[in-house]
Amino acid sequence: MINSKFTIVTFYQFKKITDILTIKNELSHFCKFNKIKGTIILAEEGINGTIAGISDSINEFESYLLKIGFDNCSPKYSYSKFMPFFRLKVKHKKEIVTLRTEIADPEKITGKKIKPEEWNNLISDKETILIDVRNTFEVEMGTFKGSINPNTKSFTEFKRYLINNLQKEKNKKIAMFCTGGIRCEKVSSYMIKKGFKDVNQLHGGILSYLEKIPNNNSLWNGECFVFDNRVSVQNELKDGTYELCHACRYPLSIYKLKSKKYTKGISCPNCYGKISESKKKSLIDRNKQISAAKKKGLYSPFIKQTVNDI
Repeated sequence: MINSKFTIVTFYQFKKITDILTIKNELSHFCKFNKIKGTIILAEEGINGTIAGISDSINEFESYLLKIGFDNCSPKYSYSKFMPFFRLKVKHKKEIVTLRTEIADPEKITGKKIKPEEWNNLISDKETILIDVRNTFEVEMGTFKGSINPNTKSFTEFKRYLINNLQKEKNKKIAMFCTGGIRCEKVSSYMIKKGFKDVNQLHGGILSYLEKIPNNNSLWNGECFVFDNRVSVQNELKDGTYELCHACRYPLSIYKLKSKKYTKGISCPNCYGKISESKKKSLIDRNKQISAAKKKGLYSPFIKQTVNDI
C-alpha cells in the first residue's frame, strides 16, 4: 500500500557546516537524479527540509545524509497518493529557521524534549504554560487545547512576545510546540540563554504527536498546516480538508472555499480585490495551460502526479 504512495520526510539538524556550496550542489544533483522534489535549506547552522519521492529514493537520500555527516535529522514520515511538491528547491540561507539572533545555539543546548506519549500529562498540568510557537494562520487551523496563541506573523516576532509577555515567568514550567520541532529547538535554546529555567518542547513536533497518539486520546483540536501541497493533515496524519489559494498562498477552509469571493486558481476571501490585473491575467492564463495539458495528456508540474507517473 505504502509503495504505491510517495514517502514524505521532514527533517532537520543543527550542526555547524562550512562547505555549504559543495553540499548544496551534491544534494541538488542527487535529488534531481532520483526524482525527489521538495525544499531543502542549508546554512552554517545546519540543514532543514521537507522532500518527497518513491520510498527507495528517500531511503537512499537518508543514507546519503548520513554519509555527509548528518546523523541526527529527527525524520518525520508521512505518505501521499500524489506528489506533494511541484519542484525541487535547494537553498543557501543565513539560517535554517529564521529567528535573527546570535544567542541561540541549539546544537549545544535546547529545552527538554518531551515524547508524544508523555505530552498529554505535561500539558494537562495546570501549572504548565503551554505556548504554540507557530504563526497566527497556522494556529487558526488547529492547536492543542488550552494553548496560548502568541499572535505572530513570522517566527522572528516570537522574541518580542517573550519580552512583552513572559519576562516574569522565567521560573515557571513552559511547554512549547511547533509543526516538526525545529522552531521550538531554536527558540528554547534562546530562552534558556535568556534565563528561563524549565523549558520543554514536544519532541518531533505536532507531526509526531498526530502520528503516534490515537484519535481517542488526542488533545489536538483541528488540523495542522504542512508545507506542501497537502496543505493540512489531521489526527493520525490523515489528509486534511484545507486547500491553498494559488493567488495568495493562503490556506482555505471548507467554509472559505464556498465563498463567492473564491474562484479556483484566481482569488479567495483573503486576496479578493487585492490582486493586480496583470497578476490576475497571469493566473487565468496558467489555469488555461493546466487545463489544456490535462486534456492533451501533456506534462505539467501543476498536474497531480502518482508514483506510476514518476
